[in-house]
Amino acid sequence: MPVNPHSTLEVTAFDWVPDFARGYVRDLRPRWACEEIGLDYAEHLISAINRPADHFLFQPWGQVPVLNDDGIRLFESGAILLHLAEKDARLLPRDPQARANTLAWLFAAYNSVEPMLFELGNVDLFAKDEQWAQLRRPGLIEFIQGRLGRLNDAIGGKDYLAGEFTVADIAMATVLREAVEAGLIAEQPRLQAYLDRCLARPAFQRALAAQLDAFDEEAGPTA
Repeated sequence: MPVNPHSTLEVTAFDWVPDFARGYVRDLRPRWACEEIGLDYAEHLISAINRPADHFLFQPWGQVPVLNDDGIRLFESGAILLHLAEKDARLLPRDPQARANTLAWLFAAYNSVEPMLFELGNVDLFAKDEQWAQLRRPGLIEFIQGRLGRLNDAIGGKDYLAGEFTVADIAMATVLREAVEAGLIAEQPRLQAYLDRCLARPAFQRALAAQLDAFDEEAGPTA
């Protein structure tokens, strides 16, 4: 397991989150990247309820993950994934076109797919009883279906976005997981097969287990 308390690479994560968020907090992304290339990392666990003041020095909104790579600090999971991918060609190919394809899909996951799924999460979870959310949902679902349909077509017969597995698939698969419960992935057969293929990777399973293991069952809103 790459989790190593003595590593000079450190991922900041939460020590507790509500049940609905477990397995979906974004420190899962750098954990998965590290697992794919066998890169050890230490955990720096902080409270999601009472976030330490110094954490805001490294993440302006108090979110996770934050990466400390032997003194080099980054926030935002996309930037962190790119930083980690630069370390190993298994995550970011050295061939110029393959690299370009990977970078394009990495940004597509965060710019063209994730925002609408983030909005759906807000509509279905945090604002589900609000009238505006109920009015917004049908149009949002239609838009998402169109966007995912295009992604389904783009995957075609490929196993992964850029052909071989790359950091772009870590980004896209973790984003697409957020649409599963709404039934939007099952509507797209190639997309469903793609997501299943990504989540079946042993590195993802180890990363998920590591995140879940880090949560303190005794912590909570009153911590």
